Amino acid sequence: MVGAGILAGNIVGFARVGVTAWFLGTRAHADALAVAVGPVDTLTTAIINTLLVSFVPMLMLRGSADRAAMFTRGARVYAGILAALSAFVLALASPLISLLGPGLATEQHDQAVVILRILAPAIFFAGSSAIYAALLYTERRFIIPAFYQACVNGATIGAAMLLWNVIGIYGFPVGYTLGTAIQLILTWSASRGLARALKDVSGTVPRLSEILIKPSMFLLYAALISANILVTRAFATHGGPGMAAAFDYCLRGVSVVVAYLVYPIANSLVPEIAQLQRSNNTAGAYSVIGRSVRIMAACALGACGIGLLMRTQVIAILFQRGSFTQESTLLVSAVFLGFAPAIVGWSLMDLGSRCLFALGCPKLPVLAAIVPVSINVIVMLAFGWPYSLRHPSMLAVGASAGLLAGFAALYISLKMTKLAQVLEPEPAEVVSAN
Repeated sequence: MVGAGILAGNIVGFARVGVTAWFLGTRAHADALAVAVGPVDTLTTAIINTLLVSFVPMLMLRGSADRAAMFTRGARVYAGILAALSAFVLALASPLISLLGPGLATEQHDQAVVILRILAPAIFFAGSSAIYAALLYTERRFIIPAFYQACVNGATIGAAMLLWNVIGIYGFPVGYTLGTAIQLILTWSASRGLARALKDVSGTVPRLSEILIKPSMFLLYAALISANILVTRAFATHGGPGMAAAFDYCLRGVSVVVAYLVYPIANSLVPEIAQLQRSNNTAGAYSVIGRSVRIMAACALGACGIGLLMRTQVIAILFQRGSFTQESTLLVSAVFLGFAPAIVGWSLMDLGSRCLFALGCPKLPVLAAIVPVSINVIVMLAFGWPYSLRHPSMLAVGASAGLLAGFAALYISLKMTKLAQVLEPEPAEVVSAN
């Protein structure tokens, strides 16, 4: 079910990128849209993943009474945080764009500021829908949450096409925000019966720290992974018109592949790993994680190889029309050459991290997430970012190398942790009983 939703979201997502390519291509206006929409897209995805990966196990590990108390207080706390975050983005849109797109011209900077302000409410809508989606996941109801991307992408396409002659480029953020609002209404409606049932049950009210610590750890992990992308996009804005947009087209393709590789497995594994932890079957959980990583490695390597071989032809078929010229195809293809290995590192790291969060081991993923952005900056400085901008195929090499190194660090840490648990001596009372 999750896979079907992601497939639908990806198909509509490619249509959304195709519409963007048709209207904007790799011109300067496309840079403004990429700089504003890209970080919001990343942030909303991080918030949704945070609540699904951390909040779902927190609910699953409790009985009905305590689950009701956890959901009620958690929903209020998260809604307040999301509202404050939307207000923060709305108020500080201009300095945020200066940070995210330092190389933008004045006109594109001003456009990006307006786009970001239109998108600010989407942060609240998307995060709030994830709160209700977490409740649906506890009952293994995946349909409505799985179609989040399809809903947002579909609304973005519709508004962009209908409003292009009226408000131009601003139709894209209007549609995006509308799509997140529709998804909130859908998830709230689907979970209304479950939420009403929980209101009739009273349990122990959890502490605020208990609600915030685990989600904040995953959000920190997601922020560090996102920083790897944000650094590359910020560098790209210095490369002249179209470079940031070219990287964003590549990012759409890579993120779609990663999403389809990771989400069906990870989203269905999270509740199961939480149940294994609840029954103290840690060995079984590690076994499940190990098998999943091996399967993911084979699939990711295959996807990366196909992408490298077919990148130019696929880009031309999908996007080369309207304002997206053959020159745009060659530029995006060159950038993708250096970014394709990120498919392997990103998918393996994301799957392993989600499983470890569900297992209650958040420190390993967070520490490993420091590696990608650090490696990216080091590679950029070593090659010299002006060199990378003159040779588009080198633009995202640091991002790819960082994600591969991050997974290697996570995998080594996981093996050492598992070995330590195996070698841990039995408690004295158990030895005495034997």
